[in-house]
Amino acid sequence: MIQETIVTTISPDGLVHIAPMGIHINGDEYIILPFRPSTTLVNVLHSQTAVLNYCDDVRVFAGCLTGRRDWPLRAAEKISAPVLACALAHTEVQVIRIEDDPVRPKLFCTAVHSAHHAPFTGFNRAQFAVLEAAILVSRLTMLSQEKIASELAYLRIGFDKTAGDRERVAWDWLMAAIDEHNGAQP
Repeated sequence: MIQETIVTTISPDGLVHIAPMGIHINGDEYIILPFRPSTTLVNVLHSQTAVLNYCDDVRVFAGCLTGRRDWPLRAAEKISAPVLACALAHTEVQVIRIEDDPVRPKLFCTAVHSAHHAPFTGFNRAQFAVLEAAILVSRLTMLSQEKIASELAYLRIGFDKTAGDRERVAWDWLMAAIDEHNGAQP
């Protein structure tokens, strides 16, 4: 199973990095698969830890992909990387094994601490649409403009029916990133 999370890590210099990432979960094992090069990979290899933040505020996902990474944080319980203040729950993980790969190494982790902070009240279709649009933005250089436009047209149906203020802000950030990317194309 893959869960879309926000991963927080800390650099060797003590700088916090916040990144959306699909985490593979297999029983009690959490597998982080960052692409090379990535700040998340460098930080996890250095500290051997990360925080998996379970968050329903899709602005964080969209914000991280559009240069908005300044989100409120709080201290974790067992590791140095912080927890997102808006996280409904989080899991602090430690690396137990690495399968190296030139493109996308697998970082096998185990939980050292988990906590629930607020109730999950359910997703709406707009949140799903924003998450999927965020994934498209993360792949702007890999997908054709036609493929992205087609996917967005479908996602827009559910988005228009269910979006609240947070989802509209996140969607607008992502659409601006796509427009900027398309404007830069020859």
